[in-house]
Amino acid sequence: MPSARRFLGLLPAALLVAVAIWEIVATRRAATSVPGDVAWARAANIVRQKHQPGDLIVFAPDWVDPVGRMHLGDLMPITMAARMDAAKYGRIWEVSIRGARSPDTAGLAAKETTEVAGVTVRRFERAPAKVLADIRERVSTAKAELGSPRVDLVEVGYAPHRCIVFVPPAGKPARVTFPQLPLGKELVGYVGIADAFTRRDDRTPVDIGVEIDGKLVAGASAGVDDGWVRFAAPTTPGVADVTFVARADRAGRQLCFAAEARQ
Repeated sequence: MPSARRFLGLLPAALLVAVAIWEIVATRRAATSVPGDVAWARAANIVRQKHQPGDLIVFAPDWVDPVGRMHLGDLMPITMAARMDAAKYGRIWEVSIRGARSPDTAGLAAKETTEVAGVTVRRFERAPAKVLADIRERVSTAKAELGSPRVDLVEVGYAPHRCIVFVPPAGKPARVTFPQLPLGKELVGYVGIADAFTRRDDRTPVDIGVEIDGKLVAGASAGVDDGWVRFAAPTTPGVADVTFVARADRAGRQLCFAAEARQ
């Protein structure tokens, strides 16, 4: 009996030792599974050999983005890094590790795939979206009520975005109208909350609605953890007054949005 009790008393300690050994092995395995600079340099060289001006470059998973930019950042202008989305890019290079995929290549089949010591390089090609009008380029002609919209490069969801920043008054809808906007078959936009510090202090969401010639056609709500939220509406080709209605329950909320009229 004393021997049995002694054995049972040692079980918790033995279990802790086993768990500690497993964590050490798992940590070392994870560290060694991350490709090093040599592998990334070789993968970057593959992209550089066939890269064409205007090609989009994305990385996956998201947290590896700084490493990817260190090797290929010179091929990624700020307009690309702060893009609204990837729809207008016809060629996309995806550089990834651990089997990850970028949301920008979802549903696409790779034209070319190359594996380099744990780094996967994929090339995608597709017909790009045709943009008829970008509201960010038309802010100077917009008519605003209860606010002053400006185009700025800001952080939304810990990613850069070039967008229209609008601060609506608390509890009151603020409107921004773009008169006689050329329209195609679809209006696509995104909305989010700018500035991580204000999101930390205030967790209330923001809302945006889209009206075409006075009729509500689309809308979206963006919370603190939602990042860059998409909204879209089918449209009739032609020209029309398009109004974006911004709402926030708290004062000082930096609502950030962008939209394109697409063929």
